[in-house]
Order: sequence, then structure tokens, then C-alpha cells
Amino acid sequence: MEQNVKEANKRKIELLIRNLKKRNMIGYYCETAEDARRQIRAMIRDEDVVSWGGSATLDQIGIKKDLSNVIDAMSVPPERAYEERRKTLTADVYLTSTNAVTMDGELVNIDGVGNRVAAMCFGPSKVIVVAGANKIAENEEAAIARIKTDACPPNCIRLDKQTPCALTGKCGQCLTPGQTICSYTVTTRFNSIPDRVHVILVNEVLGY
Repeated sequence: MEQNVKEANKRKIELLIRNLKKRNMIGYYCETAEDARRQIRAMIRDEDVVSWGGSATLDQIGIKKDLSNVIDAMSVPPERAYEERRKTLTADVYLTSTNAVTMDGELVNIDGVGNRVAAMCFGPSKVIVVAGANKIAENEEAAIARIKTDACPPNCIRLDKQTPCALTGKCGQCLTPGQTICSYTVTTRFNSIPDRVHVILVNEVLGY
């Protein structure tokens, strides 16, 4: 059964890569998280300044410990976080996951502060997006539903947010400063700068 799922996911990813190309994004297939880690490393030069957004996927892959020339806005004290997040827009390479990717090749994200989606849209010269097969959704509507059910609640629990979804697993449309993580919904439907957005799709379950 597991092998059948793997084969089905591989076919989906192969189609998805073709659809990403139509949207001026470059797609890659990786069988495992370790393959993805090697792929990312090969795409980063030693002199590149690298930064990243909050991502359980990147933590699972373990790529951060391979890098030394970094802007790590995720590990600074709260009073420095805003300025450090601004600096990430000047990085040569930005690493992130995506909350969902549609079969038609759109990247769909819901963000709390906006630094992650901002860097995906503009700033860093290269954006490397990594996503497990669990992030694939049929269309944008399904992608947003997936995020609100499978991504936001566990992320709120991980970040110790006091939100309705952290307690019930269902979106409560909360509007609480310092707690709400559903501030910005961004769909990347086309990459306007050639060779900027690279999407690595992994045939494993990664992140939320």
C-alpha cells in the first residue's frame, strides 16, 4: 500500500513540475528528505548569504546546520526580531517551505507576521521552496482548507499561541494581536523574475 502511495505521489509531482514551469518556477523531484538536503546544498554557493522563514520542514531536513553565512531572524530575542526579519530581504538565498502547492503549480501560504511571504515575493535573489507530498492540494480552495485544518492548528500549538484553532483544531477567525497567525494569505501564481523561485518536491510527509 505504501509503495502504491509513493508511486501515485511521484506521478503527481512529475505533473506538478511541468505546471510549475508554465508559471516560470523551476521544480525538482526528490525521493527523500536527505535527497532534498543534498539538492539544496548544491544550489547554494559558499559566498551566499542565506536566510529562512519558520519551517518545520526545513528543521526536519536538517539543512540549517550545513550553512554558516546566515541571517537567522528566527532565533533572536523578540525585541530584535522585526529588524532581523527586515534584513532577510537582503539575503542572496531564502529558504522556506510552502503551506500548500496546487496541482496547477500555485504556491499558497498563510502567514502571521508576513516576513516569509514577503521574501517569497520580493527581495532575495533566489528562493528555494521545499514541500513534502502532503502539501499537494487539488486547487487553491482545497489548499486554503488544508492550511486551516492541517497547518495552522499544529503551528499555533508549536508556537504556544492561544488561538481557537490551537484548542479545537478548527479556525475561529480570530483577530488577537500577538496570537493570530492567519494575517496574510498569498498565492504565488507566477514568478516574474526568471530563475528566482525553485521548488523542491519531496515524496515524503514533511512539515504541516
